[in-house]
Amino acid sequence: MRRLFPVTDETAETVAQTRGEGEWSLAELAEAYAYPEPEAGAGAGGPGSWLRANMVSTLDGAAQHDGRSQPISSAADMRIFGTLRALADVVVVGAETVRQEGYRPARAREEFSAAREAAGQGPVPAIAVVSASLDLDFSLPLFTSPLVPTLILTGAAAAPDRIAAAEKAGARVVTAGDGVGVEPARAVRALAELGLTRQLTEGGPRLLGQLVTAGVLDELCLTVAPMLTAGDAQRIAGGPTVRVPQRFALVSLLEEEGFLFSRYRRT
Repeated sequence: MRRLFPVTDETAETVAQTRGEGEWSLAELAEAYAYPEPEAGAGAGGPGSWLRANMVSTLDGAAQHDGRSQPISSAADMRIFGTLRALADVVVVGAETVRQEGYRPARAREEFSAAREAAGQGPVPAIAVVSASLDLDFSLPLFTSPLVPTLILTGAAAAPDRIAAAEKAGARVVTAGDGVGVEPARAVRALAELGLTRQLTEGGPRLLGQLVTAGVLDELCLTVAPMLTAGDAQRIAGGPTVRVPQRFALVSLLEEEGFLFSRYRRT
């Protein structure tokens, strides 16, 4: 059984609506996860931008199993994963996640091509890798064969030889910090200045923690997997604790085969 639990701003009540058997269609998911219109207000990172995160967690808080998120995912989770990518201008991801998850370039999806063209978007979102060291394998398809050039967000003090290697491989290096590392707020602004305002991050936990601490995350799409793993796996966000917990409001909640697909926005 699949269900939608919409949350309305007017009543702040959750209403359960049975949607019947079968999968959520891509059109239904695209409508459910549509980005807000630019005139609806600026994101936390600046005018016109909107940064959402997409993460998965088990019931006991594990964001990974054996170092990867795939074992705690599901077919429905992957449909939402693909839909969120299809709606985005850019996918922001940490270098460690690129290495662990074997990231590849975004692929064109025929079912989303007309909508992307109508929205003034390219055939696929760009992948933007956040890396201070640029310790990346530039022979991977992510750099050698993307439909749009892969971006690398780094600091002004990054090693010149690594920048040269990245650019030789076809990547576009974007400075988003005065030191070696990346400043999250500057990264969001730099992407928006390139016209990439519909932003999606897929983590990992270290990067998401940095974005949370910097206060630039506008929305969290969190899949809760009906699994228990125990162990010492990472949570969806790591790093220093924020001084005051940030409050987010529930926007929608979908369910399929026991997996909960929640969407929260900053208040």
